[in-house]
Amino acid sequence: MTDWQAGHAAHADWRTATLQALAGIERGGSLGFVYVTEAMVPYATEILALAREHTGIADWVGTVGIGICATGTEYFDTPAVALLTGRLPPGAHAVFSGTARPPRRGVRTPSGAEAAHCAIVHADPHTPDIDELIEDMSGKVASGYLAGGLSSSRGPTVQFANQVVSGGISGVMLSAEVRLATRLTQGCAPVGTRHRVTQAEKNIIVTLDGRPALDVMLEALGCDLKGLRQAARNTFVGIVVAGAEAAGGGDDYLVRNLVGIDPQSRLIAIGDTVDPGTTVLFCRRDQASARGDLLRMIYDLKDDLDAPPRAALYHACVGRGESMFGAAGAELGLIREHLGAVPLAGFFANGEIARNRLYGYTGVLTVFA
Repeated sequence: MTDWQAGHAAHADWRTATLQALAGIERGGSLGFVYVTEAMVPYATEILALAREHTGIADWVGTVGIGICATGTEYFDTPAVALLTGRLPPGAHAVFSGTARPPRRGVRTPSGAEAAHCAIVHADPHTPDIDELIEDMSGKVASGYLAGGLSSSRGPTVQFANQVVSGGISGVMLSAEVRLATRLTQGCAPVGTRHRVTQAEKNIIVTLDGRPALDVMLEALGCDLKGLRQAARNTFVGIVVAGAEAAGGGDDYLVRNLVGIDPQSRLIAIGDTVDPGTTVLFCRRDQASARGDLLRMIYDLKDDLDAPPRAALYHACVGRGESMFGAAGAELGLIREHLGAVPLAGFFANGEIARNRLYGYTGVLTVFA
């Protein structure tokens, strides 16, 4: 068998869908990823057992998504299964969950115990203090880098971590022997310059650079209040993360919704709390900026690789896909066009995890080199 293999299928019957997804996957390997749409949640245990039986792989991780993805393909609102299997160096990974804690000394490698280098993670969006849990988990790996997302479903959510679990965070820790690279696309483009919050209360920004926040925003967008009614739909506020650099250079920032304006008091409200002294920037998200930023991410990844990728995972926001790129499968099609037809699996998340933070409206692409 090749080191990495993928399969996917949609069918109303869970067994048929799983068998079709497994049809092109040969027996063997050491780690599997499984992503299912919400219609498959009642059959999660059976799907996991069938995948184990067919492949002989004991270790599986994954979760449920309103949408899931595979090489060049997206499945939304249809019963579907996506699988990715790989052969890793002996002892170079360790599956964990709330019922199977991460090993204290990391993973086992041929040279002995060492700290895990990074982790692929899935988490329940209803877990209290999920941001703190993600940050704590990042401290358990040497690089501090996590990649993954929050389960998404209109009903119950589940995770796969060698069994079907719910709540908390789960995934797989990987040693430095597993060569991978990961990048984040925000799906938007900054507009104008950065600004310093000089007065704020909770999620309300009163002044930027000592001026009324609304005036600064209108100036950055190049419009008046009348024009803002149309521009506001695609306008967001990026909270710059102090001391953090984005992949490919420049500031890392968390994109937050613009949730309201007060034309009389000249202030704006965003979908997060912000303190005086915080640096922010305005962003525009539309089809052109989303496509451009996705391609930028892919090119950055390819520049980091000295050989074609062997497999990939993609964890993207449920607000992306067709609604952001204009056509079903367009986003995954772009990845396939520019990254190649590598085995790929993933899901559309209720929040995306990169490094030690939780993002929104983003895509996190991880490739195995």
